[in-house]
Amino acid sequence: MNTTARYLKRYRMVLDFRHRDVPHPELPEGFRWIPWAHSQLEDHARIKHQAFEREFDSRLFPSLGTYDGCRQLLTEICRHRGFLPAATWMVQFAAHDFGDPVMCGVVQGIVNDTQQGAIQNIGILPEFRGLGLGRALLLKSLSGFRRAGTSRVYLEVTAGNGAAVGLYESVGFQVVGTRYRELPVEMWGELKSADNEVV
Repeated sequence: MNTTARYLKRYRMVLDFRHRDVPHPELPEGFRWIPWAHSQLEDHARIKHQAFEREFDSRLFPSLGTYDGCRQLLTEICRHRGFLPAATWMVQFAAHDFGDPVMCGVVQGIVNDTQQGAIQNIGILPEFRGLGLGRALLLKSLSGFRRAGTSRVYLEVTAGNGAAVGLYESVGFQVVGTRYRELPVEMWGELKSADNEVV
């Protein structure tokens, strides 16, 4: 490890269906599930971009910081040979008296070469956070992986994101590894938790 650099600590977390039952996903009143359709790729990209454009992860992973980057990322995901539509969903808020329904959350899933599920970024628009949509999307994606016959599902999360780590642990994910991603010098001051920093 380069001792003159700084790194962001990230956890690799795994859920093993053989040792854990997953609750049924439920949405709050006024929201509904939208299953994957290729015609909605741009909606997925737009929601992912709007969910992450002001988040630290968009600096760590620049593709999340622009619509074009998110669209390219979604194109790559849905072209992946292990892309799993059953684990790929949007949430729509339909309880509008004076407007059209609003897409407000997304998740995508793929199955890798070892037949493990991999959850891609769960994105919730800022104005819809705190309603349990992230947990619902996570459980909906896990349900799709389980129906597809995968025995394990993994994801990665920034260690300092306590809310996300707590959510994943509450569902049954366990930390099985730690990785460090080198940060550009201009990002050093943006670290929100000293726990993420290695000098």
